[in-house]
Amino acid sequence: MTNDQITEILKRPLSQEMLARDLCRLAYVAKDGTPRNIPIAFAWNGKEAVMCTSKNAPKLASLRQNPTVAITIDTEVHPPKILLVRGTVELDEVDGIPEEYLEMNGSYEMTAEQRVEWEAEVRSLYDGMVRIVMTPTWAKLIDFETTLPSAVEELVQQRAERQQQSGNSVRSDEPGTSKS
Repeated sequence: MTNDQITEILKRPLSQEMLARDLCRLAYVAKDGTPRNIPIAFAWNGKEAVMCTSKNAPKLASLRQNPTVAITIDTEVHPPKILLVRGTVELDEVDGIPEEYLEMNGSYEMTAEQRVEWEAEVRSLYDGMVRIVMTPTWAKLIDFETTLPSAVEELVQQRAERQQQSGNSVRSDEPGTSKS
């Protein structure tokens, strides 16, 4: 998939709506070779998905070993809206709390007083964090109205071909046909 194709998908209004959400599912391969899929807060900066974690998080060793990941952002309505993005991550250890971490946790319903207390707690807990910065290498938007999962697209195409073939074949019991 080219960068232009990825950009075209990620610039669509529905993709932008999905990228404005605050939670995704991050899939990666653990050090033992088994898959992991975890919910994690994220922020989209216009070209990368940024997630933040503690400096002692077990996933960091796995991501250093294999930086290839995938994220899923989806809705809980029918039909679901799903944005699938694959990419590679770079890990950026920072002192203090990254702005993205405060931003991605800003949509939770808190009073102004609760927000102040939460931020003070976060700042007292973490002396630094690791920014997990994902650069997309592939993207697909599925809305079940204009786009479908590739396997379903294939089934729709096969059905259309079957219907076309059955419509084109002449049956011997139809009027105007001779039976031999």
